[in-house]
Amino acid sequence: MPVSPAMLADPSVTGPLGGLALSAVRAATPMMVVRTFRWYRDLARLGIHLPLFMVHDVGLLYSSPREQMEIGPRPGTEAILARVPRAQELQAAYRAVVAELAQSDACSRARTMRLSDDLVVVVLARVLGSLAQRVTIKPPYSATIPLDPELPRDLDAQLGQLFGLLPRNFELAALDALSRARLHILTIADALDLDTLRLLGMLGPESSAAGALAHVDLLAATSSPAANDIVNFSLELLPSVLETRRNTSTGTHATHGYAGLGTKGSIDSLVLTELAWDETEFARRYIENEILYYTREQAQDEARRLHLILIDASASMRGDRQVFARGLAIALGKKLQLQGEEVWLRFFDSRLYDVQRTRPGQLPAAYLLGFKGERGRNPARVFAQLATEIALLRQREQRDPVIHLITHAALHVPRPLVTEVRRQAHLFGVFILPSGGALDLDYLDLLEGHAVVDHETLTQQKARAAAASKIVDEVGHLAEKAHLSPTVPPKSRNLDEGVPPSLRGGGASVPPPSIR
Repeated sequence: MPVSPAMLADPSVTGPLGGLALSAVRAATPMMVVRTFRWYRDLARLGIHLPLFMVHDVGLLYSSPREQMEIGPRPGTEAILARVPRAQELQAAYRAVVAELAQSDACSRARTMRLSDDLVVVVLARVLGSLAQRVTIKPPYSATIPLDPELPRDLDAQLGQLFGLLPRNFELAALDALSRARLHILTIADALDLDTLRLLGMLGPESSAAGALAHVDLLAATSSPAANDIVNFSLELLPSVLETRRNTSTGTHATHGYAGLGTKGSIDSLVLTELAWDETEFARRYIENEILYYTREQAQDEARRLHLILIDASASMRGDRQVFARGLAIALGKKLQLQGEEVWLRFFDSRLYDVQRTRPGQLPAAYLLGFKGERGRNPARVFAQLATEIALLRQREQRDPVIHLITHAALHVPRPLVTEVRRQAHLFGVFILPSGGALDLDYLDLLEGHAVVDHETLTQQKARAAAASKIVDEVGHLAEKAHLSPTVPPKSRNLDEGVPPSLRGGGASVPPPSIR
């Protein structure tokens, strides 16, 4: 018996499962049904309350191969629904909508993408989100069904009992709302932006640790009018980027015997007298990190390289500039990741926004697509904050930062501030020119390298893609140059004029007084 007698008294279990009597799609395995439990719970966390059977059916249509599901009513449900007024009529209309969705091109394409659970939740929110607002009856149970694979196993025999344990006004109201909004639902489903889903799938799954916040970013990405242009541009660049292979290198480890004692080490370095303790005391010492190990003399590790991609999100970067900048940032981040580099991404306008730390094989693409900056523009403040944070990063975490700046050609920053940033990090720039504009910045000689993209290039699809691809291809060579060269900029002019003492560069090895 899938639902035990103890669980029969729990409405959060019997409510959603009993509603599956109205389902029009049957999954091949119980684990596929367990996936729908998660979609159902995640939608509720977003404030979208729908019956489980709708989430189950539509979600499977977009995520599961056709051969792993069967479209049609469950056996024995006619007798169950015959006792409820209008249930058979509403279910027939619902089955017709499900059949139309299953035959749509968008649904067929989505099934080939093998969407992650987070992306399926976003698809369901886009397709069925407006339907939830039309249902005026609140569900009489909470969306907290356990993710237990035994619950949906051999469930058909128990559906009649589960369906009758609770009133089904909520499920019938949802069916009625769907029948009245049929054309609206089908239109939204046909207009679904599958290119965005494809890009998000190529760049790796988003972090699930953020929960509902991750889904909010995904929804913002699929809802942004400008996101589709960025997605299309990124898809032009990624095929060549994905061919990147990581270059391996040799490593060293100090040997020649032991040099002392410490509290970290491997089992083969354990001080043998530690085994003389009884089991209880040994366990306590292990838990409190008091176990002693022989340690080896080893050279200090070199500072680890870190790539920070800074993207201008001010009003000067709207339209084609925004598309180019964010598409380039996505391709650039993926290129560096495939080379084995660590990448952070950060937006700025009049301030620096929070750092988005990437994980191997994953980029916060939804965040990049949906971010909006509306705080004006203050380059001097941004670079002053950046100089302080980079200095702290170098001192506390022993990192070797490489900054990639993507901005417009009018980013006027006081030269001493750029010098201070350059003293702490490698600095490269990509400058996007306005129509008829020219690049006239007094700090270009301080950069280790820069690229210029004019307005005419942005207006031509092939030229734009070629320019971005060239920049991405050169990143690997620039990264190698940054790895081998010191982070000391060329001598600047008028360095100390009008600059606070904490930002005056007195040499490559002298940090600002605030962090001495």
